[in-house]
Amino acid sequence: MDSLLKKELEAAAANLDIVRRSLDSDRGSLEEACRMITAALDLGGKVLLAGNGGSAADAQHFAAELVGRYRRERKGLAAVALTTDTSALTAIGNDYGFVSVFSRQIEALGREGDVFIGISTSGNSPNVIAALKTAAASGLRTIALTGGDGGDAAREAQLAIVFPAKETPRIQEYHSIVLHIIAAVAEERAQGGERV
Repeated sequence: MDSLLKKELEAAAANLDIVRRSLDSDRGSLEEACRMITAALDLGGKVLLAGNGGSAADAQHFAAELVGRYRRERKGLAAVALTTDTSALTAIGNDYGFVSVFSRQIEALGREGDVFIGISTSGNSPNVIAALKTAAASGLRTIALTGGDGGDAAREAQLAIVFPAKETPRIQEYHSIVLHIIAAVAEERAQGGERV
């Protein structure tokens, strides 16, 4: 037990060093992501998000922080996690296949000027890649949050934030930080704060 705990603590500590370096190197991409999202919200648009497994939970978490609140009381901000409607997910999965569970919802809900955030730790989730393609074809701005080398999702998105790790938990930790930063900026802008 002690050796396993020690190993996990060492892995988390080592990851913090990579996180610090990545936050520095990703600063421009983070600023651009914040600009894209706040511009869409300022114009009455919305943020759509999707991912699988833990990334689905990250999508839901971020959407909840925009619709509800992150830190402050303010008006609700339009965000939808495409991972939450079980009837839509199962109907689309049954009728069109699992690869279409997000792209079909983007066809229905996405509007030009909205933003789609596709989250995939590998960058190679077929349904996230399909959603990025559909979103771009529909006039949405697209952001990919990935890990490793970014995979096909990073190449498909207009903007990719790629955490250079291979282990899913470490990548998810970084994605959580990135989404919290974006939520903080979006919330401040909703309060009439400074522009990004």
